[in-house]
Amino acid sequence: MSWWKPLVVIVVPSLVMVVLQVLFYQVVGVIEGSDDPLAATVTPLKFLAVNLSVGATGVLAILLLAWTARVPWRSLISWPRAFDARRLARYLAGAALLLGAGVGVVALVAPDAPGWTAFGFTATTAVVLVIMVLTTPLQAAGEELMFRSAMLPAAASWVRAVRPALAVGLVVSSLAFAVMHGSTDPWLFGYYAVFGFCAGLMAIISRGIEAPVAFHIANNLLATTVNTLMADGEAFPLDRSTDTGDASLLILVVVDIGMVVFVWLRERRARAAS
Repeated sequence: MSWWKPLVVIVVPSLVMVVLQVLFYQVVGVIEGSDDPLAATVTPLKFLAVNLSVGATGVLAILLLAWTARVPWRSLISWPRAFDARRLARYLAGAALLLGAGVGVVALVAPDAPGWTAFGFTATTAVVLVIMVLTTPLQAAGEELMFRSAMLPAAASWVRAVRPALAVGLVVSSLAFAVMHGSTDPWLFGYYAVFGFCAGLMAIISRGIEAPVAFHIANNLLATTVNTLMADGEAFPLDRSTDTGDASLLILVVVDIGMVVFVWLRERRARAAS
């Protein structure tokens, strides 16, 4: 592509996502009667607004790249094979086991690190969990479409040789992923960058989006469930400011790397069998 087209694919969806979330937050603030609609507390309606805006932005990013690069949109989901729902289900099961083990280790080693308060179950808790089940898969898939299916190959097109191109695509998409999560804490920013890099590797190794989508869905479902249940029945806070992260995130980094290894082993086995 022309050098400016990847910039459009990277910048436009990012701006659209921010604008949509701010607009949705303002609407939610009016409905809830909030004086600060942009506060870090995640109410049920805010949670719904975030998930829907991210899901819609992911679709926009795919369509934008398909149009600017003149490629079939399906080729941005998986290539050269077709999308495989069974592959998605298998990776979802594996990701759930790995992430469950990682969260368990965090709870044992650094129970104060995630900011949990106490277990509680109220109407707010129930509503958040229902919204989570219905819309979090859309949100996780939207982020993967945006950063792995669109931004990664778009940025890679700046370099002609294949391996350097993949490296550029991985770095650019991973840093964009970290930036868009809006954390000023170096531990959290680094963790988001590693998460994005590992998700990109999963997509490249498996030649499709199923593995990173499965890992992202499992990660967000588990994190939201635990954060909601341990918020003492209230809306859980989502604070990504400075000094909110610590070295316990290295445990989750190990989980991310473990998922990459798992994908590599499964894909190698599948190719050997075929």
